[in-house]
Amino acid sequence: MELAYIPSPSRGVIHLGPIPLRGYAFCIIIGVFVAVWLGNKRWIARGGRAGTVADIAVWAVPFGLLGGRLYHVITDYELYFSEGRDWVDAFKVWEGGLGIWGAIALGAVGAWIGCRRRGIPLPAYADAIAPGIALAQAIGRWGNWFNQELYGKPTDLPWALHITSSTDGRVPGYYHPTFLYESLWCIGVALLVIWADRRFKLGHGRAFALYVAAYCTGRGWIEYMRIDDAHHILGVRLNVWTAIIVFLLAVTYFVLSARKRPGREEVVEPGAAEDAADEGESADGDEKAEAAADSDEAKDDAKDEAESAKKT
Repeated sequence: MELAYIPSPSRGVIHLGPIPLRGYAFCIIIGVFVAVWLGNKRWIARGGRAGTVADIAVWAVPFGLLGGRLYHVITDYELYFSEGRDWVDAFKVWEGGLGIWGAIALGAVGAWIGCRRRGIPLPAYADAIAPGIALAQAIGRWGNWFNQELYGKPTDLPWALHITSSTDGRVPGYYHPTFLYESLWCIGVALLVIWADRRFKLGHGRAFALYVAAYCTGRGWIEYMRIDDAHHILGVRLNVWTAIIVFLLAVTYFVLSARKRPGREEVVEPGAAEDAADEGESADGDEKAEAAADSDEAKDDAKDEAESAKKT
């Protein structure tokens, strides 16, 4: 008898009349909002304008979703284009299937377009948004729980994931909840980047590089635990090779960037400092005006009291 386990949801979608509300989509949307919220706070702290992160996210998010889906479809093409499969399913993002490697790569292209339009250096924006992306991944992984996918090897541990679905070749049973492992790892990555950025004042894209390297480290060992079908190269899953290569690129960038451009950018958004100064002066002027008005009112009250005393 199993004394403890993580239950899978009985269904991943709830219908509100004709409108389907899917758990996978909700997790992605919530993750995007968290990433933008945290990125905005970090951007303002770096000297940028409020709202800039959201404006650039309008470009980055659609590109990221497209890139994530393309990576998944290309690397798992047999799920959509082999005999007996319907190629239309390749467009059904809500059923799961977003590759983080493609999402980050093409999302960076969208962010570059948004940054270029505003005259903002992409590395500074990437540093601000990095821990938010990690948290978005942590939240997004729960979408896999709703879809009963991306679990690991069978286990009898108390936190085993109980898979009940038998569709698409699934075998009901108890498995390692790799979605949970990756979610917790991503939270740790976010905290690591925030701490390191405060401690060492990372700049010029190094906070983002740290996020990438730390994520790849966790993704590598978590990938080894998964049992879903995947392409292999030299007996190793494709995503493990991808994690190794991207990790090496991130570490190389971190080291070379630290040597070439040490420290942090002094200006991340042109004109933001002047706007803040103008707002400060305006606020000071308003306070002085209020103080003067209060002083004049006090003088008038004192004068009225004096005149009243004379009449008495």
